[in-house]
Amino acid sequence: MQAVPQDFVQGWIAYTSDRGGKFDIWLYRPQNGRNIQLTQGLGSEFSVPYWSPDSRRIAFIGIGNVLHLLDTVTNAVARIDQIEPYTLLDWSPDSRYLAYVKNSRIIIYDTFSHRSYAIPEPGASDVQWFPSGAELLFGAPDSTGNTQLFRIRADGTDRRQITQNTDGPLHDVRISPDGTFALYTFPGASISIISTVDLATGAVFTLEGGPLAKNYFPAWSPDSRSIAYSATAYREPNYYSLIQVDSRTGQSPRTLALSDCFATPVDWSPDGSKIAYLSGCAGLESASQLWIASFSEQMPVNVLSGGRITAFQWSPIVRRVPESIFTSFVYRVSFPYPANWRRVSEERYEGEDGFFQVSAISAGDRIADVCRSEASHPLKPYGSSPRIVMTRIQSREACFIFPSADQPAEMNKQAALIVKYPRPVQIGEMFYNYFILWADVYHIRQMGGQLSFI
Repeated sequence: MQAVPQDFVQGWIAYTSDRGGKFDIWLYRPQNGRNIQLTQGLGSEFSVPYWSPDSRRIAFIGIGNVLHLLDTVTNAVARIDQIEPYTLLDWSPDSRYLAYVKNSRIIIYDTFSHRSYAIPEPGASDVQWFPSGAELLFGAPDSTGNTQLFRIRADGTDRRQITQNTDGPLHDVRISPDGTFALYTFPGASISIISTVDLATGAVFTLEGGPLAKNYFPAWSPDSRSIAYSATAYREPNYYSLIQVDSRTGQSPRTLALSDCFATPVDWSPDGSKIAYLSGCAGLESASQLWIASFSEQMPVNVLSGGRITAFQWSPIVRRVPESIFTSFVYRVSFPYPANWRRVSEERYEGEDGFFQVSAISAGDRIADVCRSEASHPLKPYGSSPRIVMTRIQSREACFIFPSADQPAEMNKQAALIVKYPRPVQIGEMFYNYFILWADVYHIRQMGGQLSFI
């Protein structure tokens, strides 16, 4: 596996394929055709990659129904749960929490502290975050068995019913990026119709869809105004699918491309100018090609072929905060930090949304011992049960220390990164063989992942 450089304009497409012999998660970079295998034997045919909003991590359910978190910068993989295949996974807007359903409970999993809590909700499905990060949307049956949409606060309080649906089960519930609408399909697989609902008024709109009323894999555009989907059609002797786009109120259907598959996942580019889809089924169930259709070009383009491809997701657009570079010739390091943070001292910078501080450690050769010593400091700056994650930074042994939920509030969510120097650094009259970075949990991965020695 290799670290993935970020691209904040065209993004990356994460996809599930057996092109390497087994199903794994791969990355495709549209602007130059670069292809990277991210996992080794962890994926499964049903694995669907879900990008975090900061386009850094990918969550997926892999072999053995294990839920994995993959950091595309450090290549660290965490195994956090075992859940049913095809369960929808949804990241919180700050890229910290995962929401999903397991055993009639909504699970909120903190990917920093690796702790979780559950909200009992019998029959719940498709739980997702509102853009505020304070509420969740989900589907669940009412007393008559009809699926309704509900919203609830992330702490499990203030549960409210949104819809008055009488059409039976609802599937593929998806909240719009701006949190004002939701879409769903009904009533089942053989007949699948797409409707949307205005979450403020409860007003429902139904899309016309394709000729056979088999409309699958609906996906919101980044601006929340349009929906792309796969509409099955038939021409003797084969089924195929139309790649269609419509407004969220169903007033302007348009066919953008064709796929030779019965149905295909679809997804939008980060800027909303293109749609990706699968093709190359050739009468078989699995696709073998990834295509991209542009709204400004006449012809779709086959960008990837080979192996079976079962799922994909285009990374979201990242609105980057301007960065400055911290460079210390004393501590022999350099790394980026938010440009609006102010210098407090030679070693510390602070901003409204975080901080960092640097220092060095003189200790033994075993980094695991150094990390445990820092994490178990008598004053418990990381709480009573911090989590240590061993990794490598710039090919050097390193570890992250993430706080537990009971960390003292005055520590401002402090985490740590310890990295072994390439060679001991002299500061004053002492030699130090470890660098340590303290920073808030929201920024330490980004800064640490781009740290370099000078």
